[in-house]
Amino acid sequence: MPRFAVSPWTLVSPSMRSGEPAPLRRRCARRKAAAWTLVVLGLVTAAGCAVPAQAGPVIELSAAQIIAPGANRITDVYLDIRNNGPQTKLIGARLSVGGRITFRSPAHAGQLEMRTVSSITIPAKSLTGLDPNGSHMLVTGSGPMVAGRLITITLVFAHAGTFSVSAMVTNPQSGGFGYFLN
Repeated sequence: MPRFAVSPWTLVSPSMRSGEPAPLRRRCARRKAAAWTLVVLGLVTAAGCAVPAQAGPVIELSAAQIIAPGANRITDVYLDIRNNGPQTKLIGARLSVGGRITFRSPAHAGQLEMRTVSSITIPAKSLTGLDPNGSHMLVTGSGPMVAGRLITITLVFAHAGTFSVSAMVTNPQSGGFGYFLN
């Protein structure tokens, strides 16, 4: 049985260095290459395990609803925002039918009096609902919106980027279409 060198990474016996036949040297070289390949693959795999995987999109939008505007062409937009990342702010929005969007929030906690705000804070790792009694979006001067029609809402976040969702135009007076459709 051949005696191997002391190093665990050396797969060549001392007798091979001193004139072993070429086929045996090639076979040992292949084994050495295979061992190094396994070492490199193991290191790459271990390094990959140290990086946390992204669970999905940073922002997810759902349950979007636009109330059919009245004669004054003013309406509200409601939706749910799931933030899977760090805290951000909703800083802009637009509709596929145009119009001007302003952000509204309660003037004081627990009151229905609303005020216009420049942004809406979306806490980290949370679900934030833009709803009638809380922060929401007010739309003025938009194009036609008919109950049952889908409108695209595009939201701009300070640290998370731009995301879009389809929203159903609803008419609560006729009882048409529900809030939690998508």
